[in-house]
Amino acid sequence: MSQIRAFLAIDLDDDLKPKINKIIKEFKQIDTRIKYVELANLHLTLKFFGEIDTAGLELLEEKIAKVVSEFKPFNVKIKSCGAFPNNNHIKVIWVGIEDDSIIKDLHDKLDNEFTKLGFDKDKKFSTHLTIGRMKSAKNKNQVKSTIEEFSDVEIGEMTVNNIVLKKSTLKPSGPIYEDLIVFEL
Repeated sequence: MSQIRAFLAIDLDDDLKPKINKIIKEFKQIDTRIKYVELANLHLTLKFFGEIDTAGLELLEEKIAKVVSEFKPFNVKIKSCGAFPNNNHIKVIWVGIEDDSIIKDLHDKLDNEFTKLGFDKDKKFSTHLTIGRMKSAKNKNQVKSTIEEFSDVEIGEMTVNNIVLKKSTLKPSGPIYEDLIVFEL
């Protein structure tokens, strides 16, 4: 039996990527080590499965399709910039979602189904798009002030029409994502 590294995601609309790229360019001007997410890979993770057996993909697909059938396409507003765990101890730089109630509802219903398949329930779920991971504390105050500068940035709106089960292959140059199954809302 083979295994793959997989996750479930909402992809970012292509027309919003240049706006996020402008924010990334501001961070790139700071002399520090941040590993940025490739624009093509920007997404909102609904569930990270880790290594899963390909033999179980059909069961996973059934659970996802069942939940997705309860949802219609919906709009989300991409807004704000912040850090995890917080602006004083920066590990992850993210862009947020303004009203995430539908996404949280979708996540919770999916998570409930996934626990029936033996996956752990998510202890913390936060709707965000990771744009970078801070690798060094060098010039942390500049990074913090740039995050604060973009704390209310408005990126734009997008319609969520589907969610995607993705395969992630880790390479030294960064992860390569491959769409396995697209679930239309």
